[in-house]
Amino acid sequence: MADNARAKRLADLIREVVAQKLQRGIKDPRLGSHVTITDTRVTGDLREATVFYTVYGDEEERKAAAAGLESAKGILRSEVGRAAGVKFTPTLAFVADALPDTARTIEDLLDKARQSDAKVREASAGAAYAGEADPYKKPESDDEADIATDETDDAAE
Repeated sequence: MADNARAKRLADLIREVVAQKLQRGIKDPRLGSHVTITDTRVTGDLREATVFYTVYGDEEERKAAAAGLESAKGILRSEVGRAAGVKFTPTLAFVADALPDTARTIEDLLDKARQSDAKVREASAGAAYAGEADPYKKPESDDEADIATDETDDAAE
């Protein structure tokens, strides 16, 4: 079993080689400049690599890019084998990265929270306190203050 540092180096190399080959070497129109390699992970035994990618476009372009990557898998694997120089070239599995969808969901939730905050701000604009402005009880005259002081002195003794 390989160490984690070696797996990380191989994953970085695979990411770079696949990205360069997609940009310059593969003439498939489905894999135009709208495919981005975001991450690569390699198993501990260096036999399998998962390549995460995103596609800029609609659902139809995502499906076309997935089909294009699947058809170019052999070419990409042989290019990785040439660049890596390892005994066994890892098999490549392409997985659409869920990061953009997650980010979109978070942005939608934040927009809802902002709208809710704006509604609360509007509702509280002309509102007054439920009770008095100063909720603490204070003696109304000097006589009550003297009585309160005498009671606390008696309790202390």
